[in-house]
Amino acid sequence: MKGLKIILEFYLNASIHVALAVFAFLRITEIYFELPFNQSLDNFIFFGTITGYNFVKYAGVAKLHHRSLTSSLKVIQVFSLGCFLIMCYYATQIKLSTLIVSIPFNILTVLYAVPFLSGFAKNLRQISYLKIIIVAFVWAGFTVLLPLVDAGLSLNVSAVILFIQRFLLVVVLILPFDIRDVKYDAISLQTIPKKIGLVQTKRLGLLLLILALILEYLIETSATLNAPFMLFFFMVILFLMRSKIEQSKYYSSFYVEALPIIWWLFILGFLNF
Repeated sequence: MKGLKIILEFYLNASIHVALAVFAFLRITEIYFELPFNQSLDNFIFFGTITGYNFVKYAGVAKLHHRSLTSSLKVIQVFSLGCFLIMCYYATQIKLSTLIVSIPFNILTVLYAVPFLSGFAKNLRQISYLKIIIVAFVWAGFTVLLPLVDAGLSLNVSAVILFIQRFLLVVVLILPFDIRDVKYDAISLQTIPKKIGLVQTKRLGLLLLILALILEYLIETSATLNAPFMLFFFMVILFLMRSKIEQSKYYSSFYVEALPIIWWLFILGFLNF
């Protein structure tokens, strides 16, 4: 049992779970637009997500405590380096145009963690309300724009709608994390729950979900995909409404983050039924 817990902790702390969630969103886009499975692009984004998230989470810690890093953090550093090298390999296997489109999103990821404002004392993560917008924008960029650009498709109305919907969904999925972190965030960091309160945050999330639902039926795609989305829609509502400041350790970091993966599995189930 202890061994399983160690594996689970590494799985979460090394950002493998969040990378699978991004991968699931990417595969959903490919299914929605009937794109062929692109192993090079998908692996580039998967390993890039692990690299980026671990950089954001641990860059500051490693800098401050580089001489006294715990063994688990050292393992994550080595693992992240390996993922970075694999990402670089797959970067050579995808189109140059795809890499160029990814540059703004990569820059935002770096600036999210590296201080460059207020005399190099502040990063984008520390700017009120900007944190959630940047994360949602980057997720939507990597999981909607990149596969379409790589496939050589034009950004039509359905593509723009899916991008907006993906942005809204990621914002909603971040809200349980922000609710959890109310007691940890600095006073100066005005997140949505800290600014408008728990009840209003949930109402906002519900409104954004309804907008995402409307957009789902505006996307020109197979009607078979609507049913899995509805299941995903109600699951997100359930987890959003049950979110609280004092939540279990794995509520947001495992269960909420698993929802895109579950949505992808729902789609696969319906398509193969």
